[in-house]
Amino acid sequence: MAIVFVTVAPLGTATTSLSRYVAGVERILRDSGLKHQLTAMGTIVEGDLDAILPVLRRMHEAPFAEGAGRVSTLIKIDDRRDRAASIEGKVRSVTEKLGE
Repeated sequence: MAIVFVTVAPLGTATTSLSRYVAGVERILRDSGLKHQLTAMGTIVEGDLDAILPVLRRMHEAPFAEGAGRVSTLIKIDDRRDRAASIEGKVRSVTEKLGE
């Protein structure tokens, strides 16, 4: 199971606000059915990498359809194959070490 962090940033827009574009990307994720978590600086997606990668492509393309002249997409993949991984499990591992 893979955990992916993705940030899609349109460039060459008329405004510095990106929330309209982020909402469009979030809709794609919701429609995909993939487990994900929106954060202030990007989105975490959990699932099979073969299912995630085509969705990431659609996410990257979405701002172009909204008029962006350029899109910068950052993708970080944690693909653990020795045991199951999850968003909650990764957070829990750290908080346990903090004594929380």
